[in-house]
Amino acid sequence: MKSLFTVLFLLIIQFFSAQDEEISYANGIFNFEENKTQKIFTDWTRVRQSPKVDAQILDSLPTNQQVLIIKQDETILKLGERRANWYKIFYQKDDKTSEGYIWGGNLCVGYRNKNGYDFLFGLTKTINKKDKQYPEIIINQNIAAVKVVEGNTLIDEVSFDTGSAESLSYGTFTIESNHKLNNVELTLKAMVSGEACGIASYDQYILFKNKKLVALPQLMNVGDADVYYHTEEFIFPNDKGGIPNAFIFKMEEMEKDDKDREKKKRASKTYIWDGNSYKLK
Repeated sequence: MKSLFTVLFLLIIQFFSAQDEEISYANGIFNFEENKTQKIFTDWTRVRQSPKVDAQILDSLPTNQQVLIIKQDETILKLGERRANWYKIFYQKDDKTSEGYIWGGNLCVGYRNKNGYDFLFGLTKTINKKDKQYPEIIINQNIAAVKVVEGNTLIDEVSFDTGSAESLSYGTFTIESNHKLNNVELTLKAMVSGEACGIASYDQYILFKNKKLVALPQLMNVGDADVYYHTEEFIFPNDKGGIPNAFIFKMEEMEKDDKDREKKKRASKTYIWDGNSYKLK
């Protein structure tokens, strides 16, 4: 049943991807509130006179530039799997105040400041890739990234998958402790998720050490009502005085057979952190 569910799940994604041109909505993660400050994610984002890709370019803004959202325009632009409104913005640059329009897909999904560093989370592009188990199926895969900036200087950046457009209903970006891992200053967690059954959510943990970002294996969670679910998580045992310099991957999966009987599967594996990198125990 799991194989059948997987095939159906991938076919659903492919079906919705094929309908992209007929869909006129923006991904929820690019829904930004008016009269709120945001930050530029895509370096040298173009500021235009009106909300169109062929409108006059007034300026370009670097990564980490702060802007004020004045108004969300109804016009939606789709690039790859990213759909976002245009926004009228106000900003200050080189002691000069200006305004114009930018595409929402170039803004940060989330940003945080800690210990003098700015951490930025956003989406960068869409790629086409073959499914590992079913190579005849082509998946539109979004790529996200987290950047760390000190002042106006980009210090480091890591990229990772974030699924298809259906997984971009909302996102979060948080800072956690270092989980008592040697040489780690703090832990970042980026998440994107969909709203419907059968649509996966993705959790990406990133360790920050010595001005470097280290991405941990990605976690995926998906469920279909009470028929099927697949959950993945990390446990940091040293938080409670357990195994030092380690984190544990845990997976649980449940599916119901034709007679409505539950069949569960669990797995775990331990990773050891040596202060610079991780490996399986």
